[in-house]
Amino acid sequence: MSDQATTMRRADGLPRVCFLGYRQLTRLVRPVLADYVDRARVEVAEGAFDDAVAIASKRIAQGEVDAFLSAGANASILRQRLDAPVATIEVEGFDVLEAMIRARRMTDRVGIVTYGQIDPRLDAVKGLLRMEVAQYAYRGAEDAQRHFDALRRDGFEVIIGSSLVVELAEQNGLQGLLVYSLDSVRRGIEHAIDLARAARLEAGRYEQLNGVLRTLQDAMLAVDRDHRIIAVNPPMQKALGREREALVGTSLDALVPELSLRRTLETGEEERATVRNLMSHDWVVTRAPIREHGETVGATITLYDTRLIQEADTSLRIHQRTRQTRGRYRFEDIHGSSPAFLRAIKTARRFARTDLTVLLTGESGVGKELFAQAIHAESPRSGEPFVALNCAAFPESLLESELFGYEEGAFTGSRRGGKRGLLEAAHRGTLFLDEIGDMPLPLQTRLLRVLQEREVTRLGGTAAVPIDVRIIVATHQPLQEMIAGRRFRQDLYYRINTLRLSIPPLRDRKSDIPPLMHGMVTRGLRRLGSTLRAEPALEVLAPHLLAYAWPGNVRELENIAERIAVYLLQFENENEIDLDGLTQDCPEILPEGGLSAPDDPDGLSVRIEAALRRANGNRARAAEFLGVSRATLWRWQKALESTNANPG
Repeated sequence: MSDQATTMRRADGLPRVCFLGYRQLTRLVRPVLADYVDRARVEVAEGAFDDAVAIASKRIAQGEVDAFLSAGANASILRQRLDAPVATIEVEGFDVLEAMIRARRMTDRVGIVTYGQIDPRLDAVKGLLRMEVAQYAYRGAEDAQRHFDALRRDGFEVIIGSSLVVELAEQNGLQGLLVYSLDSVRRGIEHAIDLARAARLEAGRYEQLNGVLRTLQDAMLAVDRDHRIIAVNPPMQKALGREREALVGTSLDALVPELSLRRTLETGEEERATVRNLMSHDWVVTRAPIREHGETVGATITLYDTRLIQEADTSLRIHQRTRQTRGRYRFEDIHGSSPAFLRAIKTARRFARTDLTVLLTGESGVGKELFAQAIHAESPRSGEPFVALNCAAFPESLLESELFGYEEGAFTGSRRGGKRGLLEAAHRGTLFLDEIGDMPLPLQTRLLRVLQEREVTRLGGTAAVPIDVRIIVATHQPLQEMIAGRRFRQDLYYRINTLRLSIPPLRDRKSDIPPLMHGMVTRGLRRLGSTLRAEPALEVLAPHLLAYAWPGNVRELENIAERIAVYLLQFENENEIDLDGLTQDCPEILPEGGLSAPDDPDGLSVRIEAALRRANGNRARAAEFLGVSRATLWRWQKALESTNANPG
């Protein structure tokens, strides 16, 4: 068959059936085919046994057939040796009876040789027809020849049987009658068309699956419900060291037992992200069922190369370090109610409405980046990028390329095509430069020019790229002292110091410590799976939390809160809590004196008196102003009275 003919037959979308058999049966089949021209393309080819297998294999290799049709031993052999659907022209009881009636018109002695097994019901029929019947069944060509020879020796001149038997009769001058009827042929064709239609649907799914797999970079294959490979992509072919033709149709067990999908087919359960050493290599393996209408009809296995995963993880972490974001924090996410802190929030909100450069100052850990993100989120640029860079986290050469970008070939190892810097990435948004006091002097000069000209030139480039970006900078360094020591440019200082906001340290907002600590410890307990209340322990610890100077500010408060949460995790209820052990876990807030009342550091008594005056002597309101319970306020007062009564 020509390629053009094959293409035309595929293009019409009709199921394709190939009938294979002896000449006698093909003569019976051909006249019937005209009834199916609008439903299928049926090809008739003469061939039996090995010849039939060879013809069928060629048709399969060329993709010309969806299903085969044959009869008797021929159909059985094709079904055993082909990986394709095979329909059978079955012999019905009425077919044999009709053939016997035709034979009775010729003789009263008839031999019957059919495939499979003899039919004991014919013994009753032969009496009605008043004829002698010798019946045999065969399994192969040798069986058929032996039974035929026996009938011939016994003088039988009319023999009913399959096309093989009829051909033997004709070759020996005897009368042969086909056991098949036109009805049985039609039933066989109908069955073959149904199989071909189903095969086309299945082949379409497999072709679609193969098309999807070919687009994937990870090694992947799929099997059908019989554990035979139905789809495989190039990365899996490479991993297995075999071409697709040698894989598709092969049992996965016979190929690579350690990839077996038997359990997935049996249970229908998915197995995700398990690490396995297969074929002398480490892979992350995922197995998953293929379902249709709730039934598991196949399964897939995907191999992820651990080396590529590690490389991707490294690349992702590098990207996330300087990734473009819209900012996560708003002013509503920054907690505190002390007067100094509320003033800082109010000032920051006012600054957010402008487009001017902001300088955030404050000790390490006070939350300068949170303020920067909140200012961006409440500014007219809130829908644009917020890009952050810590100037102290990079060496000078890398900081320059990160900030300004570079052209291809600017330096050894530069990325093909170059890379835009963070100043370009923040276009129309906000660039936050943290720890600007640690920026090297040469880069300060370049940054000053960018701020003046509002354009940036990449490393190794000559073209200036215009940018529209708001700058927010932060530092814990004394910039004016650094200017005096010639470690920071004075002109850059005046450029970034347009709006200045000083964020107060935690020791200047003591009333915020108890509620902040409560929230952090509670979240820590819930994260660890504990439902324990934090209040009882924190009320006892409150004097010590307020007495501590918190040099690390909110960042240190978070660390201590995590330690307290982990310590409390050992207790199942509040009555069991024993805080003496915290002297080991939190020596900063509980030194050797343990839980004994601290002296009156930082004017605790003064703060209590101020709260009482503000509340007009109302203890409940005074406790609220201090961020503690009324019972805690009472204990503080008693502890201070005891300390004053026993100063030595």
